[in-house]
Amino acid sequence: MMPSLLKSRRARLMLKQNKTVTKLMGFDGATKYKVMFAIALQLVSLQLLNDAPLWMWLFCCYTLSGTINGAMTLAMHELSHNLGGKGVVYNRILAILANLPMGLPAAATFKRYHMEHHKYMGEDEIDVDIPTDFEGSTFQHTIMKALWLFFQPAWYSLRPLVIAPKQAQLWEFINFTCTAIVDASVFYVYGIKGVAYLALGTIFGMQFHPIAGHFVAEHFVLHDEQETYSYYGPLNWFTSN
Repeated sequence: MMPSLLKSRRARLMLKQNKTVTKLMGFDGATKYKVMFAIALQLVSLQLLNDAPLWMWLFCCYTLSGTINGAMTLAMHELSHNLGGKGVVYNRILAILANLPMGLPAAATFKRYHMEHHKYMGEDEIDVDIPTDFEGSTFQHTIMKALWLFFQPAWYSLRPLVIAPKQAQLWEFINFTCTAIVDASVFYVYGIKGVAYLALGTIFGMQFHPIAGHFVAEHFVLHDEQETYSYYGPLNWFTSN
């Protein structure tokens, strides 16, 4: 059975077993406030850590910036589904704003690939969320899987460009330009240390970090009869789940 048919059958089964699940569907008006709070918090932390010792700076890169930017990657996911409010353009703009404190442009390109991920879920060479044959054959057993998770930001960002490269479109140029302006401004005020704080926070927030647990839940098969897993707990406030 095709993955898309499996997905459709699973959705019908969920609705049949729990009809109240539809009450959870719809816009999340709190997303815009979370995005604005994240931007403000990153700006404040840049100022406070400007003269901090290296150990404190690295600690905050992982804990604070990693959590904030990890949350913003998941906010971009929600906004790619237009769940931040009414209108596609509104969600695109809010996604780019969520992307600004991350140091690396991603929102517009992510949306293009993520829509195909849902439309062609599980289909090789189209769904770029699927690890490649190289990843599957190379990163086996505990140590190698830990290494895969360490380089997760690289796989996630480079895999689409290798498997299914696309020509940049208008929203991607807007995304790149906005990110470049913010990064240049941060560099002007705080130097390379400031830009690194934002970019490393994004990288840390996508590898060995509690906020990145969904990558393991989505990609590691721990039981033959279940492919993905869900998390229910306080981190969901940060992960828009």
